[in-house]
Amino acid sequence: MSTKALKPIRKSRVVMVGGVGIGGDEPIRAQTMLNTDTLDVEACVAQTLRCVEAGSELVRITAPTPKHAKVIGEIKRILIEEHDCHVPLIADIHFVPEAAYEALKWADKVRLNPGNLLDKKLLKDTVLTDQEYEAELVRVEKGLERFIAAVKEAKKPIRIGANHGSLSDRVLAKYGDTAKGMVESAMEYLRIFAKNDFHEIIVAMKAADPIMMIEANRLLVDRMEQEGMDYPIHLGVTEAGNAEEGRAKSTIGIGTLLLEGIGNTVRVSLTEAPEKELPVVYAILQATRRRITKTEFVSCPSCGRTLFDLESVTNKIKKRMGHLKGVRIAIMGCIVNGLGEMADADFGYVGGKPGAINLYWKKELIKRDVPESEAIEELIELIKSKDMWVDVESK
Repeated sequence: MSTKALKPIRKSRVVMVGGVGIGGDEPIRAQTMLNTDTLDVEACVAQTLRCVEAGSELVRITAPTPKHAKVIGEIKRILIEEHDCHVPLIADIHFVPEAAYEALKWADKVRLNPGNLLDKKLLKDTVLTDQEYEAELVRVEKGLERFIAAVKEAKKPIRIGANHGSLSDRVLAKYGDTAKGMVESAMEYLRIFAKNDFHEIIVAMKAADPIMMIEANRLLVDRMEQEGMDYPIHLGVTEAGNAEEGRAKSTIGIGTLLLEGIGNTVRVSLTEAPEKELPVVYAILQATRRRITKTEFVSCPSCGRTLFDLESVTNKIKKRMGHLKGVRIAIMGCIVNGLGEMADADFGYVGGKPGAINLYWKKELIKRDVPESEAIEELIELIKSKDMWVDVESK
């Protein structure tokens, strides 16, 4: 896939979270969320450091009570003073508005869930008239006005994150369990914040079903465009699961939207240690060409025509050359697939005949019948000759 064919990233404002910019021309940011007990400061610090080491540029921490929110300040202090780690910390708020107020003192950003922050629980099958719905929305608006004043004073950004699984009873009664309901839940908050002249906002539409998540984000973009809003978008498939299932769902949901130019920051949600989410984030960003962070390898699946141990050789080449950011290397078992399938690659390692490898630069054959035992070293020399090699230590 040529980068020229990529749809441009949707234009948005830049929202600063600590020292990290999200939106505009900033790179698409990778983030994750701790799964340690927030009150266990030592565990939170240790896990944050592992996540940052894995590539996380922002870290979210749950704050179910004001006490938990306050502890984020201590976590931040230790990270900075003892580890020189300045990663922005995001407080995740549900149900308890007072936790949001406390979080404004300590976190770099506060996430609000419009589905469970200020709405009342309704009896099952309650039907609201338009007048009753609007009256409830006015009550929500009054509740938000106090928070908007506080967030302006704190000069902190927020995320309005609507989840498919936690829409308010009020929204469900009017829109049902739909993508439209998710979008309207967030848009109600966005309109209230805009009315009060606050715009340091990131928006998210998350669902466990990637199809629902895709539909909601597309609809969100349309609705924001109609209303002149340019807020950055956070992408994620929530409750995706683990192992192959979690990775597949996240790749479908996040990858589809990135290819459409939607998304400014990404979190892959896995039922695993959060540091394991980051390689998946970067793999999706690399595959969609939205953020190139490593070497890209193209290799055929192998068949009876393959002239060398393709899996073993591919792993060896990845180990030696996986640090070459932006370089594209094709590893092909035979010349049948070689030239055609490696057309967009910078370098090609192609089986020419048993025990011998052909090396390519772009589509040009540079060396023919290189003994397989020497071919990897010869490939490295070819990369060096094109000034595309860097040593591991200086990458």
